[in-house]
Amino acid sequence: MEVNFDPSFTLKEFFEKNTENFESVLLSEAVNVKEKIEEILRIGNIDLVNNAHKLVVYVINHEDNELKSFAKQEGIAWATHAIELTFKLEWVQAIRRTLWIFIQKYNDHIGQYNSAKFFHLEQEINNRVDAFLNTFFINYSTYKDALIKAQRELVEHLSVPIIPIDQSICIVPLIGSMDANRMSILKEKVLTEVSNLRIETIIMDLSGIAYMEYEEIYELDKIIDGMSMMGCSTVLTGLRKDVVKQVSDSGIRFSPETRKLGTLQQALTEFYNPAE
Repeated sequence: MEVNFDPSFTLKEFFEKNTENFESVLLSEAVNVKEKIEEILRIGNIDLVNNAHKLVVYVINHEDNELKSFAKQEGIAWATHAIELTFKLEWVQAIRRTLWIFIQKYNDHIGQYNSAKFFHLEQEINNRVDAFLNTFFINYSTYKDALIKAQRELVEHLSVPIIPIDQSICIVPLIGSMDANRMSILKEKVLTEVSNLRIETIIMDLSGIAYMEYEEIYELDKIIDGMSMMGCSTVLTGLRKDVVKQVSDSGIRFSPETRKLGTLQQALTEFYNPAE
């Protein structure tokens, strides 16, 4: 491979004058990633080739703050678009190898690095590439965890919907299994909304619940008592036969003030009449 060289070139100038050569060698080193370059650009607007040049400039110019900032930006971008991490690792390692190929060619022409200088340069450059990777992965992981947490909170919020039908009445339709986590979410959301909205009646529809363990029945009873202490009455609707048997076998008795109706429609007919 022929390279552009002038004895007056600094290392940075040598790389700048050999941009196309650098890209060609880099793509030959990154066997798996080069087929994904256009896809990654399309998915996340991440220009791998241009970013490789940025990384090299930051490394050889000792621009450590810019390097860390760039790594943070890259980590967040890859986490946001859920791009496979193996591609990033292969790409950066290909950049590292290509960087050394060109440093060797630069030294072949200028011959300025003796053994001591070369080992010092090797330590500096590899430490910066490693620092880039470390910062990238830390920020990728941190941002990915934040995204997962936000998504989990959204799912949890949607798993316990509270639907107001007027200023004093809300419906809480429950569907699926009720485990300790969902009961905790139910307690927090219901008590918070009763306090904030001054809800007088909550219609809790259990027609979508097929089974409840003793612990969940006990927690439901505590939630109903808590709402009662805040001046909110509870109406239970849609209790299935198996759930009724489980409640009966548990020995737990809901407060006599808690109304039980067969269907949600019955509760709406009795408690909500907008024509009045």
